[in-house]
Amino acid sequence: MPQLTYLEAIRQGIWEEMERDRTVFCLGEDIGVYGGAFKVTDGFIDHFGAERVIDTPIAEAAIVGAAFGASLTGMRPVAEFQFMDFIGCAFNQIVNMVAKAHYRWSAPAPLVLRGPSGGNVHGGPFHSQNPEAWFVHAPGLKVVCPASPYDAKGLMKASIRDNNPVIFFEHKYLYRRIKEEVPSDEYLVPLGRARLARPGRDLSIITYAAMVYVALEAADLLAREGIDIEVLDLRTLAPLDREAIVRTVKRTNKVLLVHEDVRTGGIAGEISAIINEEAFEDLDGPVLRVTAQDSPVPFSPPQEDYFLPKVSDVVREARRLKAY
Repeated sequence: MPQLTYLEAIRQGIWEEMERDRTVFCLGEDIGVYGGAFKVTDGFIDHFGAERVIDTPIAEAAIVGAAFGASLTGMRPVAEFQFMDFIGCAFNQIVNMVAKAHYRWSAPAPLVLRGPSGGNVHGGPFHSQNPEAWFVHAPGLKVVCPASPYDAKGLMKASIRDNNPVIFFEHKYLYRRIKEEVPSDEYLVPLGRARLARPGRDLSIITYAAMVYVALEAADLLAREGIDIEVLDLRTLAPLDREAIVRTVKRTNKVLLVHEDVRTGGIAGEISAIINEEAFEDLDGPVLRVTAQDSPVPFSPPQEDYFLPKVSDVVREARRLKAY
């Protein structure tokens, strides 16, 4: 099997769906001639033509509005945001129009809103955010945050085929840093299913996106101390795989929740509530969180490093929980 980067896996997923289904098309800022800010759609316009790879103005609300309208006519648009930080410019379109189409009219709205999110690239407060929790709170949307190339491709293909609107967060730090074998044969990764990234018995770390690798590195370090860590990669935040969350709690009885998003109002709070409601009697300690701090993302590299969750933070909290 060929080895693909995270970026190339996403690119292949979109390309294959455009080859398979002529109702799939792309639109966004600089995605055509330039090939996208991170080159995800490089070469698409030459192969598929300008009618299916559409360069748009810098107007996120208009991009989402056009994609939404097209989806209501039977098309399957894939709209790119240069940076997911600017998805806020289209917030009204997404949460008040797109998310409510099925509830109001029983109308399918098969569109994917995708783009780079996340920090650790010294992009500052307007190019490094993790805004996934804004949309997990809006019923009618599916929210996807893949960690691996295999999952990124399979989840992208599944998202494009889904009849519901999907927001697809691609962690930019992973784009060219992560490689793995990805099948050339057709496959999908179903939305709403978590992945057991590492089995363990002493403590569970529940996480997603780039923090999966932080969790796995921490688990390797803790294994030298005889602490066996299980790592659950959520993959999809809406819908959450509640069954997988409860299963890992029942196996290890202690849980550490890790995400790069800021602490207050992050998805860790919701997961903690689910555990409290459905697996409280299986807990042998408090549910702990390791998250970014409640601050805009700093531009300064040392400050950003201080702001973001690190392996050392996960190791420290895991030791504390194991000893509880």
